Amino acid sequence: MKEYLDLFLIFARIGAVTFGGGYAMLPILQKEIVQSRGWASDEEIMDYYAISQCTPGIIAVNTAIFIGYKCKKEFGAIAAALGMVFPSIVIILVIAMFLSNIMAYPMVQMAFSGVRIAVGVLVVHATVTLYKKGVVDLATFIIFALVFLVLMFTSISPIPVVVTSAILGILLHGRKDKQ
Repeated sequence: MKEYLDLFLIFARIGAVTFGGGYAMLPILQKEIVQSRGWASDEEIMDYYAISQCTPGIIAVNTAIFIGYKCKKEFGAIAAALGMVFPSIVIILVIAMFLSNIMAYPMVQMAFSGVRIAVGVLVVHATVTLYKKGVVDLATFIIFALVFLVLMFTSISPIPVVVTSAILGILLHGRKDKQ
């Protein structure tokens, strides 16, 4: 029972301080899940992120489910998911009760401006971390560059791009394994 409570509390803490979506939580996940607890490796976190992007739902919750399942199967997945969403539900309810009254204050608008900047930095940090772990040779750099160009300059959905990248990864590793 303690393990389920640990999963819930860890993900509740991550959920409470993660602003800006799933990418913003990557540095916190790496510290809490990989470094502090050893529940997953950096590579596993990257894999969970990739799979979470291809599955319906919120990336942060999907990632929590994968980690929870790895640790304690179905009930671990439930505990982690509940922990991830619990702070958001509470915060959203509180904000909803007061939002129309406080958004007119310049101080609140300035605070949101600062939060947006911090979230942008967290996303850049997550991108650099994923780049360092994922781009390991010329072939993976070419995939990275192509994906970057396609996503930045077209309106193609990320889903077929991720699936195509997975197929390319399989083909590249299959070719390397034969050599």
